[in-house]
Amino acid sequence: MALAKIVYASMTGNTEEIADIVSNKLQELGHEVEVDECTTVDAADFEDADIAIVASYTYGDGDLPDEIVDFYEDLQDVDLSGKVFGVIGSGDTFYDYFCKSVDEFEEQFALTGAIKGAESVKVDLVAEDEDIENLERFAEEISAKVG
Repeated sequence: MALAKIVYASMTGNTEEIADIVSNKLQELGHEVEVDECTTVDAADFEDADIAIVASYTYGDGDLPDEIVDFYEDLQDVDLSGKVFGVIGSGDTFYDYFCKSVDEFEEQFALTGAIKGAESVKVDLVAEDEDIENLERFAEEISAKVG
């Protein structure tokens, strides 16, 4: 059984909800899952996991949320070679840079040596039925990469 760590930043609860959807699916697939708010953990905590997932919203005009900036910056210095990563996030299509934080975390993970486990999932505000299906598929693909 693989250990999956999901680190999230959530202002309205939408991103926490999508992190929980992925967590539930990974547990259903037999993995041990730890879900933590980004200010309570360090990027180095991913070194103890087989699966590293970040769930972040995008603030304003494509900005990382203030509370996850330190985690984001520290991530580039962590060696996650052989680990599987994934990124999910929520945003608002009203803004020019929809879910830009997701793209930024993908780039940051690339510096760690981790293997991309699935295409990232971007959710417009609240997870609807199609989003839930995409998030569950995301978890299944990541699970398959580990196993």
